Amino acid sequence: MENLLRYLETSYTAYQAVENAKDLLLAHGYSELRERETWELRRGGKYFVTRNGSSLIAFAIGDGNGFKIVASHTDSPCLKLKENPVTTTEKFKKLNVEPYGGGIWYTFFDRKLKLAGRVVREKAGTIAAENYVSDFTLVIPSLAVHMQREVNEKFSPNPQVDLLPLLGMDEEKFDERLGSPLSFDLWAVCAEAPFASGEREEFISSPRVDNLTSAYGSLSALLCADNKKDVNVAALLDNEEVGSHTRQGAAGDFLKNTLGRIAASMKCDLPRMAADSFLISLDNAHSLHPNHPEKCDITNRAVMGGGIVIKGHAGGAYTTDALSSAVVKKIFSNAGVKYQTFYNRSDMRSGGTLGAISLGQVSILSADLGLAQLAMHSAVETFAASDYKELLKGLQAFYLSSIEIDGEKITVI
Repeated sequence: MENLLRYLETSYTAYQAVENAKDLLLAHGYSELRERETWELRRGGKYFVTRNGSSLIAFAIGDGNGFKIVASHTDSPCLKLKENPVTTTEKFKKLNVEPYGGGIWYTFFDRKLKLAGRVVREKAGTIAAENYVSDFTLVIPSLAVHMQREVNEKFSPNPQVDLLPLLGMDEEKFDERLGSPLSFDLWAVCAEAPFASGEREEFISSPRVDNLTSAYGSLSALLCADNKKDVNVAALLDNEEVGSHTRQGAAGDFLKNTLGRIAASMKCDLPRMAADSFLISLDNAHSLHPNHPEKCDITNRAVMGGGIVIKGHAGGAYTTDALSSAVVKKIFSNAGVKYQTFYNRSDMRSGGTLGAISLGQVSILSADLGLAQLAMHSAVETFAASDYKELLKGLQAFYLSSIEIDGEKITVI
């Protein structure tokens, strides 16, 4: 758990999440590949490749001819800096930002924030991106209750007015503080440290629970599952919170191209391997809220502490169907892993995941899973420590399993 908490705290943006993932994989004997180079892969080999510095795909090649994939995302709702970001009111300098993703924006007020992401510089005629985390903190100050007496009755933050972080009062130019880059992708992100709560510290609260618990969990399971049967894959993709339609997102060709190159190295074609493969779209689910149980479905309500969530939706927001659900349940039952099912209330709009978008690139039998959590898209979110242990156990069981798919007949060992 300590390693997960460190990952949650220091992976401020997708760029830091991938940087930390690279360090973890290199320490465990994985070799880095580059998309622009020729790949010489071998069975038994362990590799990873990145795109844009914000997406990563790691894989271990076994003796089988199918993929077992766990796909998650590296981004979280936060506030992205615009170009020419400094604006002033009297002597106060503020940063001009815009919302990234669908955050619960009032939770970002009066919290410790940092700037993080990447800056782009020119050195010796070469344009290069460097990861960046500020050595200073920021805050978005609330307006006093005396100036908005109705705040506890209604409050809807105006992104252009209310969400601008306070930068300072000195005369130093902001671009000089950044080292005068050519450009940047920077976000104001929550810098609160993770903490345990509950009378037995059974809950963990942290920024970026959605979805870095999934990203780190998939990597940890991949490293622990020494499987020689198939090709085990952990895909960490960017930009899910804004629709995935980027070259590093699930709607891009990063996953498809990587799987295709692996298939070619094994002298197989991708469609044949995809037909004998399984994908877990791993993104968190809403736990029953103790103060608002009425917001949950009447018979399929996930609860923190109840184990891994299997998510379903009639409209296809989640990829789970009867076959893929049965496969997951079989694997988890064989390994003694706790699981539960989740559907949204039929009169509430469902969220989505990168699973269905990924299937638009490469069609693989798939199920949507995740941890039950509270306060999704808040600056600080909460999950049960026991569920994360079940997640690791379940993902390891998945990577170690043998799934033989013959149309609508599936054998799970």
